[in-house]
Amino acid sequence: MQYRSFKKLNFDVSLLGMGVMRLPRLTAADGGYYVDREKAFELLRYAVDNGVNYFDTAFGYHAETAEEILGEALEGGRRNKVMIGTKQPLYAMKTNDDIRHNLENTLRKLRTSRIDFYMIHAIGPGMWEEVKERKIIEEYEKFKNEGMIGGVAFSYHGTFPHFKEVMEYYDWDLCTVQQNFLDSDREVTDKVYDFMRNYKTAFVIMEPLRGGGLAGAPAKVQGAYDTYELKRSPAEWAFRYLADRPEINCILSGMSTLEQLKKNIAIFSKPDMLPHCLSFKEKDVIEKAKTAYKSIVTIPCTACDYCMPCPAGVNIPGMFNLYNDAIRFDYFDTQRRRYMFMTGAGRDFTKCTECGLCDTKCPQNIDVHKQLKHCHESLKGWVEVPDPGE
Repeated sequence: MQYRSFKKLNFDVSLLGMGVMRLPRLTAADGGYYVDREKAFELLRYAVDNGVNYFDTAFGYHAETAEEILGEALEGGRRNKVMIGTKQPLYAMKTNDDIRHNLENTLRKLRTSRIDFYMIHAIGPGMWEEVKERKIIEEYEKFKNEGMIGGVAFSYHGTFPHFKEVMEYYDWDLCTVQQNFLDSDREVTDKVYDFMRNYKTAFVIMEPLRGGGLAGAPAKVQGAYDTYELKRSPAEWAFRYLADRPEINCILSGMSTLEQLKKNIAIFSKPDMLPHCLSFKEKDVIEKAKTAYKSIVTIPCTACDYCMPCPAGVNIPGMFNLYNDAIRFDYFDTQRRRYMFMTGAGRDFTKCTECGLCDTKCPQNIDVHKQLKHCHESLKGWVEVPDPGE
């Protein structure tokens, strides 16, 4: 296993980190999904025993059972070999008492007296002002001073300018951002790497395979990979794109099977899985693959946001993006799961009032309402439930 240093800490972190958001699942009688605990324990313990020493989870993952499952898996000596980062969402922090209660509950679930990194989950422009006004960071500092957490941290989905604002506000111990070669010109973009060189904040990447989509390759994309003389899996190409960056300390992958885990450990154990590992020719191959992916789009939405804000709160470009990714990767499960969260936030198609404003504003002349209905029918139906036996 390749390791890199968490900058502020005397700790060498495995370049491959284990995301605990896509554990093995079983189907409940009502059609919902819940964690197959036996397989999850095997997966998590194998990761520790084979060099993975950073685990990322959250309050809400797997119907609020992921922390508990990780805690049980690490009992018996494995906890002392790893670092854990977990996240508390703003919706669960209605009061300062809630913030402390949630942390205490998370400590119980994880069966530990201390969490290495405690993140504010998915800081975005809509919640950042509230985080500052309510002095939530100051609450986290209290936990750090009391020894309940090791570092104050955050996870982030969004644009680079806002990420820069969040980073400059506080001396964070760790941040986790979404990045992969398809997101190099969106989310925090390639600008984030030059920026992070100025910080000692541990820098962790999530979604390196875009929800598993980049683990496979449609024919157009595979054609780009096949131009290179050395044959690699699509997943390895995506991981190498990030491993090339010396600013990155750890790359999270949400692995669901032991086979996936073993393959990823083998990739991250290669002696050349190092900073600056990509040649100019290899970078060109990845650019060709990116171009091929972008050519596979069903709904011609450019995410220009002219249709926004929707008076009813529907996330129109977000829905189109989920659907297009499902078509592009020929894999709907991840996008259906994401649509479940969009639905929970009240931003799905069921909130549409058919006012017609989006149709009049779209510069691509998309029949927005008709296409949104089609997206909804394709993406609806994902349900996660706690273990019905608990």
